[in-house]
Formats: sequence, C-alpha cells, structure tokens
Amino acid sequence: MQLNRRNFIKKAQAAGIFYASLSLSGSALAFEKTDKHPLMPDPGGILDLPEGFTYRLISRAGDKMSDGFFRPGRADGMACFPHPDDAGKCILMRNHENWPDTKSGSPFGDNDELLGQLPKGKLYDTKTTGRPFFGSVTKLVYDLEKKEMVEDFLVLTGTAANCAGGPTPWGSWLSCEESALVPSDGANKHHGFVFEVPASATGPVDPKPITAMGRFVHEAAAVDPQTGIVYMTEDNRRGLFYRYIPDVPGELHRGGKLQALAIKGRPSAVTNNWPKDWGGPGPDMYKAGDEFETSWIDMEDAANYELPGDELAKRGHAAGAAQFCRGEGMDYALRADGKTGDIYFTCTQGGTMGTGQVWRYTPGAASGGMLTLVYESPGADTLDMCDNMVAAPWGDLILCEDGRGDQYLRGLTPEGQIYEIARNAHTEKSEFCGACFSPDGKVMFVNIQEPGFTLAIEGPWERLKS
Repeated sequence: MQLNRRNFIKKAQAAGIFYASLSLSGSALAFEKTDKHPLMPDPGGILDLPEGFTYRLISRAGDKMSDGFFRPGRADGMACFPHPDDAGKCILMRNHENWPDTKSGSPFGDNDELLGQLPKGKLYDTKTTGRPFFGSVTKLVYDLEKKEMVEDFLVLTGTAANCAGGPTPWGSWLSCEESALVPSDGANKHHGFVFEVPASATGPVDPKPITAMGRFVHEAAAVDPQTGIVYMTEDNRRGLFYRYIPDVPGELHRGGKLQALAIKGRPSAVTNNWPKDWGGPGPDMYKAGDEFETSWIDMEDAANYELPGDELAKRGHAAGAAQFCRGEGMDYALRADGKTGDIYFTCTQGGTMGTGQVWRYTPGAASGGMLTLVYESPGADTLDMCDNMVAAPWGDLILCEDGRGDQYLRGLTPEGQIYEIARNAHTEKSEFCGACFSPDGKVMFVNIQEPGFTLAIEGPWERLKS
C-alpha cells in the first residue's frame, strides 16, 4: 500500500510507536556532568538506581522460552511496541548479537539438539561446518499490570551479529547484521544486511534480507515517519551515515535508493576530531553547536554481494561522503511542534578524547538537510563510549554506555548536561543495550548484555527533568 505523509503518521500512531518530543534545537555547548540524582547501591548486585526507582529482572539468557528453544545470549538492540489486543501489555522485539565465533548462547542448545524443531526454511544460514548461525531476534510479551513477562519466542535466526536496529512506524523491527561475513569466511551465504520482522510475528519469519539497503557493517536504523526514509549508522571507524529512500514507503523489500551523507564545503570530511597522529583532522574541527549544510551521494552497486564489507564506506568517502567514527545508536525524535523531527545518532569513539559524540541530522529538502554536533564527551568519567540510544518522554536523550570501566545509563539534557540514570552493578560490568520505553512512557526496558539480563525500570521519571 502506498503511504502519503498523513497516512504514514496515522499508521505510526495506530501502531502506538512512541516518538518522544525533543527540543534540542539549541546547542548542547556545556560539557557538564550533574549528580542531582545520586545512585543508590543495589543489594542484589545488578542495578544501582536513584532513590525511588526500582527494577525487575524479566528475562535471563539460557532459560527455556515459551516455544521450547533456549533464550539466546548477548541481548542487544531492542524496541517496544503496543500489544494489538491488550492495552495492559506491550511487545519487545530484541536482538541477540551472537557473532560467527560466539561459542555459547544458541537457542538450539550447545550441541544443536533443538535445531530440528525449527520449521524448514526459517534458518537464514549455516556455517560451512554445518552448524547454524545463531544471531537472532526474540519477541517478548510483557504484562504492564502484573509487571512480568508472559511469553517469549524466536522470530528470526541464522543471521550474524544482530547488534542494533530500529522500529518502523508500520509496526515492525529492523534487525541489522554487524558482521559482513562472506562464504569464503566460513558461511554459506553473504551477511551484513537488514532484516525486517513484524511485531505481530507469532513464530520464526522467513529470513529475507533487504539487499537494496546495502551490505556493510550495519548498526542502527531510524525511520522518519513523515517520509518513510530509513537512516542507518555503520559501526566502522571510517563508516558513513546512510539513508535508504524506498520506492514505496513502508515496503522496504520493493527496492529503493541508498545514499551517504556529505558535508557541503568539506568533501570527504572526517568528523572524529581525533588528533592528527591518531589519523584524525585535529581536535575541535567540529564544535558542539556547529551546524553544517549537507547533501547526499548515491551509493551505486549497494547490493553487490561480492563487495568487501567496508567497500561501500571506502567508495562513498572517496566520492565525498563524510566519515563518522563508529556510528551506533540512533533514534527519531519529534520536535516541540509535534509535527517535524530529527534523527539523533551516536559515534562511540568519536571526539578528541575518543569517548563519544552525539550528532543530529535535521531533514531538509530532498537534496540536503542540516548536521549538528550536539555533544562531545570530555572524558570517560563523564560519558564513556555511548552506544545504543533512545529519546526519553521528558525530552532528554538516554545513552547506553559500552565503555572500559563501570557501565552507566546516562541522560543528556538539551542544555548539554550529562546525568546518571543507572549503573551496572553486576560483576561482569557488561554494556547496557536496547533502552526503550513502554507506549505510556512509564517503564524503561534495557538489556545488560552479559550475563544476558533484560530489566524493566520504573520510578518518578518526571523528577529527572529538574
């Protein structure tokens, strides 16, 4: 079905996709950290939270799911959808970042003993050894009133390193492969694609890659509901920022055009602000609050299976596209007018200190738009390698750390202040992933990748505004 702008937004609202309203129209100039809401130590040793906040452990890797498979390990990107039949429930679509060399955490068991229970044709790929790839997506149904998960099951498998992704306004989850594996590397098929899984899925879907969206080291995706354009990040130190313009909005498999962003007046820009001896352009080449006009470069041959996984980035940069240092988390956020929005994305190792940047792309005419560096981390003690992100109901950005010490969930205000929301108190000190909110904005769901926890956090969120 062809969707015009009005119908697109209607479908987004009908699906209940939560788009927070952000007013980060100003510049986040101040590299400040505030401790207005100190974290309280968790006696359970899982999650330190501000006073008045609580969490529930709703899912643990390795346990049996409702469909009889084992719950896969390495939970990562995630999004929340309303339940179509029960307003008291919601749906979580959750990635599992199991790489080709990941040894444990398969839904089929350590010896693939459950693989025969998977319906024929539902496994995307096997290794040349005959063993399955087990990058996956699982669907969870959570009861908001009883505060418990009521069922979970496998909906996509046989893929590799399903790291992040993004929800669509028409009620599906875009799951992105971060591994661009090829058959000569021990696979039977090519990897490095985007897969679409409807939130309405009741079991494993047909694993069909959207090849026109390109084969590269995919990370996250975000859809502009006004146009149906899909924006994508690339987890590569020399990666690009992409957009996919579908031929038919809402029907990504029917083909489209892949493009990479370029900065006008700065062809083949390098935005990491690294010192020159690190391979960067020098510090402060891009300052928080600076705005840049942009254009888009067509990426020819994007679906060519034979290209190396980093070839699109190399070609695009040579043609004038801007490099971003490990583009990862991403979200679409409505502005205060409630009609237009922006795309926010993180660069995990961008910045003079290599500890993270937050960028904003403001869509403009078909040929351009505006790019703004919203925030750059002054050091690991303030923000340490921001990864997944989500726009919060109260107008801030929530950043999941994947750093080198203690891992935090942090908030970023429109004024450029960083504050702590949670600390991973588990001994493994693994990264936070997949932060997202229930349709009513009252519950934040988040993953701790190792040992594989999914948590539901509640509390006086309005207090974080002050």
